[in-house]
Amino acid sequence: MCGIVGFIGNRQAKDVLIEGLARLEYRGYDSAGIAVLNKGEIEIYRSKGKLSVLKELISDKKIDSKIGIGHTRWATHGKPSDENAHPHKSKRIALVHNGIIENYLQLKNELIDKGYEFSSETDTEVIAHLIDSLYKDNLFEAVKNAIKKLKGSYAIAVISENEPDKIVVARYDSPLVIGVGENEMFTASDIPAVLSYTRKFIFLEEGDVATLTKNSVYIENNGKEVKREIKVIDWNPVMAEKAGYKHFMLKEIYEQPRAIIDTIRGKYSLEEGEIYFGEVDYETIKDIEKITIVACGTSWHAGLVGKFYIENFAKIPVEVDIASEFRYRNPIATNKTLLIPISQSGETADTIAALRMSKKMGAKVVSICNVVGSTIARESDGVIYTHAGPEIGVASTKAFTTQLASLFLFALFLGQKKGVLEKSEIKSILNDLIQLPEKIEEVLKHDKQIEDIAKEFVRYKNFLYLGRHYNYPIALEGALKLKEISYIHAEGYPAGEMKHGPIALIDKEMPVFVLGTKSRVYDKILANVEEVKARDGIVISTVTKGDKDIISKSDYSFILPVTLEELTPFLNSIIIQLFAYHASNLLGLDVDQPRNLAKSVTVE
Repeated sequence: MCGIVGFIGNRQAKDVLIEGLARLEYRGYDSAGIAVLNKGEIEIYRSKGKLSVLKELISDKKIDSKIGIGHTRWATHGKPSDENAHPHKSKRIALVHNGIIENYLQLKNELIDKGYEFSSETDTEVIAHLIDSLYKDNLFEAVKNAIKKLKGSYAIAVISENEPDKIVVARYDSPLVIGVGENEMFTASDIPAVLSYTRKFIFLEEGDVATLTKNSVYIENNGKEVKREIKVIDWNPVMAEKAGYKHFMLKEIYEQPRAIIDTIRGKYSLEEGEIYFGEVDYETIKDIEKITIVACGTSWHAGLVGKFYIENFAKIPVEVDIASEFRYRNPIATNKTLLIPISQSGETADTIAALRMSKKMGAKVVSICNVVGSTIARESDGVIYTHAGPEIGVASTKAFTTQLASLFLFALFLGQKKGVLEKSEIKSILNDLIQLPEKIEEVLKHDKQIEDIAKEFVRYKNFLYLGRHYNYPIALEGALKLKEISYIHAEGYPAGEMKHGPIALIDKEMPVFVLGTKSRVYDKILANVEEVKARDGIVISTVTKGDKDIISKSDYSFILPVTLEELTPFLNSIIIQLFAYHASNLLGLDVDQPRNLAKSVTVE
């Protein structure tokens, strides 16, 4: 979740850039930098660490500039460092970039053959040199020609010493806005960066390329000039951080399609039917015979789904342990064991302890984490970053589904390497995976329906969540979400366990939330629904489009798009998250900061 800020006008650019970057700090970052045109030359100041380090770096510099670009970086290609921080410079131009360039190695080799030298590990430096190689005293044309060669996602802002009166920006599959002021223009990856200067914004669309001067905006798409509407934003700064949503949790629920795209991007080739994990050296884990997943809370639920994925796609036995129990039960690990710790923050105390204990026993460690440079990331042999961006709401949403996405791809990766999956199988599975964000968007359209149904149920004191196979962990997660933010008692169970105790509780005062999407155990779930109804239970269900049987026996149903059975946990997760959110909101509770809970449990 990198941040971009750009300015051209009559103010001191460095002040606007630093303030803008500060307003984007909530997005998370590991380094920051600015590039300004000072006395006709581009000067770049950048550093690893917090924005305060950058401020100290420029505090004694004599900078008089009315144009510049700034960036906060969340590492993707290359570790957090001064060299990898943005902006990147190539002779006459400087550039900042959000996104991932999938064909950067091919382009890099071509540029090296042309004599360009690289000083960073980033894919972004490739874009800077590429634009310079195409530059013929027209920055706009050079950017247009350069992006034709890029595969992947980008939001870029570019300045040139030869054209000190303009900023050129472009976007594809990564957000970028233009702020329109009085004799000044701004660009940013998110509205809060420049909201204190203007409330007029142009939202760039896919494929847009634009030139900004201090009093004009020119936009092209596919070689033709286009006009984009200027929209007036009536947000205060706090609302801006929430993008207009009432709570961070709701915003983060709606960010899940984008978060999943960012998490899986660059890790697969649909054409080749292959999965890539540059962060993981397969040679170090190729001899593993067993996998142990350790995590806490919601991450543990993700691990339970991951067990199904890995055993199905890679045929490797998997144990899933609660980290706080793992560390006290004399676990067995060897150099044939792969430990997968899962942690949103990378600082969960019990999970760190489990990691260290396993490493002492010789296990290899590949972690799944959302925070670059965190303790778990640093101490692992390999790390898979989820790229969910900062999650402010205590109840995890997008961190959870990006963990699922990482586990899904890693299972395919292992299945590919072990020779369990053919390329044709991987291509077929990937076809469904890349459609997943769009299908999540469809599920989000149930929001109002979910709110209306939640109104009917907030008076109930108890809930039961049931799921089977891939979705039994989602039943556990649904119950946890309802408990932690609405304070309604809820229990999640594998549906087959209902007759082993919970069925005694079912009556007209016990709503039962059934995850009933199509699966190999659909008939079993249907039987469970019938058993609930026979005892006067109230059934709320999720079903796959075209279902008739569970719908006919449910009091309320949410109809979800058709997808692979393995991907139904993603769609079901959206429903249970929104249901918990609306229950809490309707009860007037603090959705983002529920009582007694912390975002990261960093002590035992």
